[in-house]
Amino acid sequence: MSMIGEYLRVAAAELDRAIQDPDWALVFVEEVQNAEEESETAPAEARHFSTYKTWDMLRFLLARAEFPVNVIHGEEPFAEDEDWGYGPPRYLRPERVRLAAEALRATTYTQLINGVDPAELTSAEVYPLGWSEPGALEWGRHWYDGLTQFFEAAAGMDDAVLVWLD
Repeated sequence: MSMIGEYLRVAAAELDRAIQDPDWALVFVEEVQNAEEESETAPAEARHFSTYKTWDMLRFLLARAEFPVNVIHGEEPFAEDEDWGYGPPRYLRPERVRLAAEALRATTYTQLINGVDPAELTSAEVYPLGWSEPGALEWGRHWYDGLTQFFEAAAGMDDAVLVWLD
């Protein structure tokens, strides 16, 4: 079984409802995921985005770069008694989404991996392991670019973002 980083853009009213009614939020998440799964919506247009298994690699790289927003796990808890796969979901308020979008746009993937030795990821036990493979650090580029586009779109709409591991 895999651990997948998941995101959902939500408007202010949807965030309020999600916080007040986590059961509604989970149903809403599943409806959006199912609808977009069939259409393969581009990250800049999607309400749902996944970093697939790169979430921990991106967490490691962003922490190393002292990224100002926790885009991998979210920052504010809600539905603390719920398990959306690997624990409860969290969220980022619109102002944190805007800051994240600015910082993602200003930080290229090449900058993130500059000077990183894959052995650092192995010694830090970064999921999913296998960092000794040639080109392993390049694996996250596509997902980082998608995450950047997703957050830029969310910021442009003044959306909040729900974050969880599934």
